[in-house]
Amino acid sequence: MIQTMKAEDIKNLNIAIVGAGYGGAAAAKALSLLGANVNVYEQASQMREVGAGIGLRPATMDRFSKWGIFDAIAKVSSPSDYFEILTASGEPILKDTWPEFGEQAHTYLIHRGDFIEALLGVLPKGMVHLGHKLEKIEEMDGRSVLSFTNGNTVEADLVVGADGIKSVVREQLFCGKGPVFSGEHAYRVVISADDAHGLVVDDNLRMYIGKGTKVYLLPLRHRNQVSFDITALNPDGTWAPKVSKESLLETVSGFDERIVNITRGLDMNTVNVRAVYDIDPVDSWHTDSVVLMGDAAHSMLHHQGQGANSAIEDAGALADAVTQAATVKEALALFQATRKPVTDELQRISRQGWSEEEVNEVFPGQKPTSQKPASAPVTAEARA
Repeated sequence: MIQTMKAEDIKNLNIAIVGAGYGGAAAAKALSLLGANVNVYEQASQMREVGAGIGLRPATMDRFSKWGIFDAIAKVSSPSDYFEILTASGEPILKDTWPEFGEQAHTYLIHRGDFIEALLGVLPKGMVHLGHKLEKIEEMDGRSVLSFTNGNTVEADLVVGADGIKSVVREQLFCGKGPVFSGEHAYRVVISADDAHGLVVDDNLRMYIGKGTKVYLLPLRHRNQVSFDITALNPDGTWAPKVSKESLLETVSGFDERIVNITRGLDMNTVNVRAVYDIDPVDSWHTDSVVLMGDAAHSMLHHQGQGANSAIEDAGALADAVTQAATVKEALALFQATRKPVTDELQRISRQGWSEEEVNEVFPGQKPTSQKPASAPVTAEARA
């Protein structure tokens, strides 16, 4: 007979989550629903999410349904039926519907700021502690002590490191591996749909691709906006590089004239510019009482749109493991065994280009043009 933690044991667990991003907030919701005593420690003094839009896949929305927060997310997002990949000039390469997961058949398109606000909004008041930058973490007799730069210290039975690609938890307890530059820049901005030159016609994600550049158009029609993302090859690994409108126009030269016109009309002060980084796979995510999740465990390139989705799935899998194991240590081992093979594969395929064989594997019977996308979902896990 498999032993599991008693409900009373779970209720007595003191859980400290480092980081109040997507993964940390989702883990706080999932673990608090089990009855555990959960606190979230965030280094920022206020929560502010810059950038653009993202797609929440059917599997992610299924988790939200189970946690009772589907409506809170759906209220600030738009359901999408399919995604489409086109050549730079707008010729269709392929189109596919989102794979169903349970009762969910749509990917919901949402602004990052709305998403984190909605997630934090479903947490109990007082659970999230801002202004707590982690300085040191130490394990002692199956418990952990967290020391913050503001002088506060916290003891916990379980620490969840959800502190992103530059994770302090990962660096101190697991490995010294830092972010790895991909050789690309991402230029992201949210603009009015009225300034999209007629390219926003429905609620579906489209990617235009050519000469090492990808242009994503992610409608946010509930806001009358569109998230406009240009990802292009660039050797400058500066974390937040500078870019001129002239160089951006050169990057999209040869693309659909409407994309060029959108770029020409951008206010460069509103464009979020960053070099694109991920991390190499981390051999182990957990000790007896500390575990990594989300970008801290498996930051991946954004081409598959799976960063936030993977973090949410991590949160659900971690809560599931706590209910299925006899001890915290066993729960963390089960969580890693469940999630790491999936995220290792997602990290790998996000770094490689598509071959014709891979296109045929994902889209049987469809014949793409000779223009091959550089990166896109290529497995069932990626597409869910």
